[in-house]
Amino acid sequence: MSRGLKVSNRRFFYSLGALLLAVLLIVPPATWASTAGKGEADNEEVCDPIADYFLGMEDYPEAIRRHKMVINRSPDNALAHYHLGFAYGMIGRHDEELEQYRDAVDLGLSDWQLFLNLGLLYLEGQRLAAATDVLRLATLLGPDRSETHFNLGLVYERRGMLGPAEQEILLSLRLNADQPDALNTLGVIFAEEGNFPRAREEWTDLLRTRPAYEPARANLTILDRAERGQVSASFTHTH
Repeated sequence: MSRGLKVSNRRFFYSLGALLLAVLLIVPPATWASTAGKGEADNEEVCDPIADYFLGMEDYPEAIRRHKMVINRSPDNALAHYHLGFAYGMIGRHDEELEQYRDAVDLGLSDWQLFLNLGLLYLEGQRLAAATDVLRLATLLGPDRSETHFNLGLVYERRGMLGPAEQEILLSLRLNADQPDALNTLGVIFAEEGNFPRAREEWTDLLRTRPAYEPARANLTILDRAERGQVSASFTHTH
């Protein structure tokens, strides 16, 4: 693995309204720790409240058992398929997670968090083209959600599409300026574009407001070494 500035995305759970995505740099390959939350349906379809209670309580084995019961009674309940996939994802059973997400999509569920989770699952599997398509849908369904634009920007950055990546990250920041991970990623994009002064400015400003934010501090160190020719400036990634 060549050394350089690297972004490590984590598929995140938008659980209980908390964004738990961490964008780190120069770290070993991270485990995929999280995904987006179970979300809300765009139609009148509902899921079983008791099954969802266990999902909300993070009792995922019981949530899985109860959501399977719901699906046995109502196999066309797209929301139940989505919630079941979410529960599978929380315990690392990603093949079953993907199957349930696909079932929810096939049954017509239009939920930005569903497509965000599906896109991030594709990203985890290095299926970047599929991740791009699905995350674009997530931004259409959730145009005012900073998370959709942030993660689409991450996929673009992973694919080397730095112009669109920058645009999506900037849009995410316009929707929610309090995103150190997005600011950090913007610095990465600038560095990968060869614009070291803007990258340095971005990380320096970030540390001024968040002095404990270690990824920006690590990036500045790597940038110093890159400018001295001590590391490759190819900005490769571990994932």
